[in-house]
Amino acid sequence: MPIKQLRVVLFRPKYSENVGSVARAMLNMGVGNLILVDPLGYDIERAAPLATVHARHILEAARITGTLAEALAGTSLAVGTTARTGGWRKGLLTPGKAAPEIFARLCDGGEAALVFGPEDRGLTNDETSLCDQLVMIPAHPDCTSLNLSQAVLILLYECFQYSLTKPFEPKGPPTERDASFEERQALFANMQAALSDIDFLKDQNSEYWMMPVRRFFSRFRLRRNEFNLLMGICRQVRGMAARSGRGAIEESKGSIDFSGK
Repeated sequence: MPIKQLRVVLFRPKYSENVGSVARAMLNMGVGNLILVDPLGYDIERAAPLATVHARHILEAARITGTLAEALAGTSLAVGTTARTGGWRKGLLTPGKAAPEIFARLCDGGEAALVFGPEDRGLTNDETSLCDQLVMIPAHPDCTSLNLSQAVLILLYECFQYSLTKPFEPKGPPTERDASFEERQALFANMQAALSDIDFLKDQNSEYWMMPVRRFFSRFRLRRNEFNLLMGICRQVRGMAARSGRGAIEESKGSIDFSGK
């Protein structure tokens, strides 16, 4: 069942006990891929009793990374969770609405991740900007925040339930794969530079004004050939801006080869 490949990413969890409860919830829903991003004072022995002996293997196999970008590397879909609305946090999905898209990516051989923020504040705008979609769990207005493991269990339950209604049929290699997380971030960086060069984005707080562009592209699956097309457009825009004296082309940084398949 492809749901086993779903990543659960905990960004800076504060309490080891909560990590243990998350591992137990993951085991309940048949998911075993846990990633902890810069956890605060994480101690597996404090987490283990909440995981129970049955889910300890999930804790032992958990990967720890220093940044959220590392945790999302290689994914074709990153779904962040939020309890806050407003600003650029629009078009939020419910867990039930998010499940079909998550399952579709997994069935196509891609990797998807569910991202959960710290217990006390959740994900900030900087962190949600790395996510393709945002999910909000509806709750009574008297108490809209959920315990971390409760939130994880609800999202995984919806994914698990949806997987039961859609028999898994292995597919051959896709003719054109989805753009990876790293490629999407490189594209957004080049878009931001190109839009700044033509004064569409202003220098002040350009990251903030870039958010609706990111959200627009998160509405559909970006394929590798489309990624190459948009990267080429960005290069042409920056070239025209440089020739008109409005911008300057910078060498692309990073080790990703954008010329291959």
